[in-house]
Amino acid sequence: MNLRPYPKTFSHIGITVPDLHEAVKFYSEVMGWYVIMEPSIVKKETDTAIGQMCIDVFGNGWEQFEIAHLATSDGIGIELFSFPNGIKEAPEFNPFNTGLFHFCIQDPNIEELIEKILLYGGKQRMPVREYYPDDKPYKMCYVEDPFGIVFEIYTHSYELTYSSGAYTK
Repeated sequence: MNLRPYPKTFSHIGITVPDLHEAVKFYSEVMGWYVIMEPSIVKKETDTAIGQMCIDVFGNGWEQFEIAHLATSDGIGIELFSFPNGIKEAPEFNPFNTGLFHFCIQDPNIEELIEKILLYGGKQRMPVREYYPDDKPYKMCYVEDPFGIVFEIYTHSYELTYSSGAYTK
């Protein structure tokens, strides 16, 4: 029996940052995301489930790292990592290479959010734009957090932004 697959939900995204405590501050104070697990240290050890799992994921080239878990208002997890021996700068922004090049958050007050991002040391990468200015008043903008991680802001949901007939004049 060949059934069409159901759409899977998005659980979380993992982001490596240079300073875990500063990142928790930024993402909780600017984005309003809830801290669901305070910053803690994970050590390379085979006698704990989390230690063994991290060895499976990261290999043996580490001794310990910091981690914190946050959540968005719709329950999507934000897993923040900070590795003591990692490069402390974001890679050069290059969306043409294979791999994840941004994530997107949603806020109807896009201009206010951008101001707060700038106040906390982030950057605005472009002017605020409308995808379909003649049909939908939905805005978007690419920004960076203070650590150089690029993300996008939408004023409306992904479905409303791209679906036909979601808004007409």
